[in-house]
This record gives sequence, C-alpha cells and structure tokens, in this order.
Amino acid sequence: MIGIYGGTFDPIHFGHLRSALEVAEQLSLSKVLMVLSAQPPHRDTPQVSIQHRWQMLQLALSGQTRLLADDREMLRDGPSYTYDTLSSVRKEHGDAPLCLILGGDVFAGLATWHRWQELLDLAHIVVMRRAGEAVKWDSQIKQYYAKAATGEQSELSSAPAGAIYELDVTPLHISATSIRQSLLAGREARYLIPDSVLMYIEQNKLYQRAPSSGRGQALGV
Repeated sequence: MIGIYGGTFDPIHFGHLRSALEVAEQLSLSKVLMVLSAQPPHRDTPQVSIQHRWQMLQLALSGQTRLLADDREMLRDGPSYTYDTLSSVRKEHGDAPLCLILGGDVFAGLATWHRWQELLDLAHIVVMRRAGEAVKWDSQIKQYYAKAATGEQSELSSAPAGAIYELDVTPLHISATSIRQSLLAGREARYLIPDSVLMYIEQNKLYQRAPSSGRGQALGV
C-alpha cells in the first residue's frame, strides 16, 4: 500500500513527519509520498517560495527511504487539486491500494474540495485522530464517513480504493503558523523542526518578515 500525505510544508515540521511515519508503520505502507502543494486552493499563499519549501522538504526527508518528497504538484499548472494528484498517482501504480492521509480537521472540511465525492474512487481515506483534539463533522461528512467507514485494516490492503479508516497518532501540538510567528519574533524554533531545515531557514533568512495581506484562491483542494 502507498500513502499520500499532502501539505504546503511552510515549513515542514516534526508534527508532519511523526504523523506520516506512524501511519506508515501502523498500516505497513511501503512508502508515503509527501506531496508538496504548489498552489493550495484553500489556504493563504505560502509565505516563502515553492523552491524554498521544496528544498526544506527534501532536507527533512534525507537519510530515510519510507517518506518520499513528491514534486508532481510543482510540475502541474493551476490549483493543486487533490483529485488530480490522486489520479496521477493511480496512473503510475495501477491497482495498488492507495491511502490518502488526512487530519481529522481537514477531513471535516472535505465537502468544500474539488470533486471530493470522487476521491474514494481513486484511494482509501485514512483519517488521523489526535488525543485531545475534538473535531466536529457536519451531517454531510458524517454520512460520507458512514457509507465507507471500516474498522478493519485488511479492507485497505484488499482493494485499491473506497474505504475510510481512522487511526490514532501521537498528538504533537506543533503548527507551521506558530513556527513562522516564533521565527518572525526572533524566538527559537529548535526541536520543532529538523536541524537541517532550521539551518536552511537561517542561511536563507526565511520567515523574517510579516507576510503580505494577499490571500490565496479558495477553489477546493
């Protein structure tokens, strides 16, 4: 099975890395594609360039083989829709089981995504639960979950797509927003991000000014 874990990674931090690794271990995934979102439809425009974010992602993932930096959204024009990304991964891997990895808060907003009801045609959805984070799903998402939910990991490996599975991961309360705010204020970000990423940020003087007021397009992930 192959995992797909997307994000702006602005910057990549231990919350991203630890949760991706724990999902890979619990589900015996052969690899997790850490897909850098080039033009995130639902978020503000990332503060630093995609080239910097890509370099930081590669640095964070160096020295291991299970979590792999994936640049397919960088190479595609237009908004970075998850449906298009899954379609691309599906074409590469045939009928292999694919698992789209989402946090509970992200899953809660799934109904605003581009072609969201078709995502289960391309992959399973793995929803990460973190202790202490109470996430409310509206009735539409509850119905969507109920139709495809499974408590059996074997259902993920026995079919290419179509199931929704929840699992628990370590609740590391780290956010890229708080890291950016700390760096802007001149505070230390050590132990929140890999040392190699911190060194890159310092060398390139990233996150040292407030972002502009421009907002990204809200077009659906």
